[in-house]
Amino acid sequence: MKKRSFKLLLISLLAISMFLVGCSGKTNEATGGKKDPAGGSESKKDTLVYGRGGDSTSLDPITTTEGEAFKVTENIYETLIQYGDQDTTINPGLAESWEVTPDGLTYTFKLRQGVKFHDGTDFNADAVVFNFDRWMNGDSDKFPYYTMFGGYKKDEGHVIKEVKAIDANTVQFVLKRPQAPFLKNLAMSPFGIASPTAVEKYGDKFRQNPVGTGPFKFVEWKENDTITLEKNPDYWQKGLPKLNKVIFRVIPENTARLNALANGEIDVMDGLNNSDEATVKANANLQVIERPSMNVGYIGLTTTRKPFDNKLVRQAINYAVDKKSIIDAFYGGKALAAVNPMPPSIEGYNKAVEPYPYDLEKAKALLKEAGYEKGFTIDLWAMPVARPYMPEAQKVAEVIQESLSKINVKAKIQSVDWATYLDKAAKGEFDMFMLGWTGDNGDADNFLYTLLDKDSIGSNNYSQYSNDKLHDVLIKAQTEVDQAKRNALYEEAQVIIHDDAPWVPLVHSTPLLAAGKDVANYLPHPTGSEALTKVEFK
Repeated sequence: MKKRSFKLLLISLLAISMFLVGCSGKTNEATGGKKDPAGGSESKKDTLVYGRGGDSTSLDPITTTEGEAFKVTENIYETLIQYGDQDTTINPGLAESWEVTPDGLTYTFKLRQGVKFHDGTDFNADAVVFNFDRWMNGDSDKFPYYTMFGGYKKDEGHVIKEVKAIDANTVQFVLKRPQAPFLKNLAMSPFGIASPTAVEKYGDKFRQNPVGTGPFKFVEWKENDTITLEKNPDYWQKGLPKLNKVIFRVIPENTARLNALANGEIDVMDGLNNSDEATVKANANLQVIERPSMNVGYIGLTTTRKPFDNKLVRQAINYAVDKKSIIDAFYGGKALAAVNPMPPSIEGYNKAVEPYPYDLEKAKALLKEAGYEKGFTIDLWAMPVARPYMPEAQKVAEVIQESLSKINVKAKIQSVDWATYLDKAAKGEFDMFMLGWTGDNGDADNFLYTLLDKDSIGSNNYSQYSNDKLHDVLIKAQTEVDQAKRNALYEEAQVIIHDDAPWVPLVHSTPLLAAGKDVANYLPHPTGSEALTKVEFK
């Protein structure tokens, strides 16, 4: 009996030890490595959990315009040309070098050899041609960002005449007219080169099954929860990426996200409230990371809907919003009151444009002139997620609501989930809405043409604003290669926009992120989308 009892005891101890080992292994897999309570290291941590406010709407970057998608796809796909780690300078990407003819009409790219897509197929000139043919033969519903090239193949304004493979490693673009920001446009996140084989295999479901050449491969998407990527073992940049896995986790509320960071559930968070910066700095285990500013937060006034089809009403709303109180309350001094639709850091910014002062009497006078002396009732749509240019949108909406009430404009605050919000805004279904923009390429064209030209209605021009004179100025600025002349044209464009007032430009913010102290080489990019290729844990 004693022998049997002893045997049972041994078996029980063995089972318990195996359970503990199993638990330890699972914990290590989930967190990418942890330190044990005694201070020893089980293994080097190699999984980064990134907490963010909203889910992606697509993992095929050309099919969307929202930043949550690009946060992920920047790590799956690569572009022919890429920006610097923390600026929008032009650098080799999938193209090692390029030549441009003196007339600015022909661009010839030498492609990087030996690069594979995640499905094992070859990246080559035919793949580049396939992607551009796919995009240019679409429309603004399918591929909204392609309007950066002047529309689509069927459109008169389309810039690209032809894309052709000269040989396996050489691709040539022939333009109909010069486009000054052409190279900068090519480096934008939406123009990541996808595997033609995968696009054809998945069809409409490619949005959920991304295949690129980037440092990380797609593993799994649990909607409104997590997107998981893993290291691309065949990545062409040897020794990179440093991480084995990246998990993007949705935690909608900023404070809840910060709590998750403090508790070690996530490693990096975006959308840190300015009011929480001191709390993070006081925590020895955390760090604050500042993103270089290149954005604008705004109130859009849909110009095709009454009463905002009247310029005087739009101007009145501009006079009625107290930007200073918003910045003081919610941005902790890390924002500038916006005057123009693009930030002062962008070349071509017009410093001579005078801001609309906070002047309720002037606002009332304009409403009276427009026939709305008794005011009106309107829906004010507020974003359901934190954005870099507006970390606390719902609270900002309440301040705007209070301001408007002083001129007899009753604003009902409305909201809806992020994907639906963007879809309805793009279709012009909102009267008045809060949104913003983080620049894609550091060029004035990417703010003024992308957001406010008539060509961009249906893609990024959510206010449905159309002005033929502005269009002519912006197209001329695209075609002009002399930067000083381009700047003068953009200054003229800002005067037109300021007078027409399709927006209330609110702020240019310095977005804040927070991370664990052990996160190293995290290089936030002004575009809001950074590849996590070099990130590692100390």
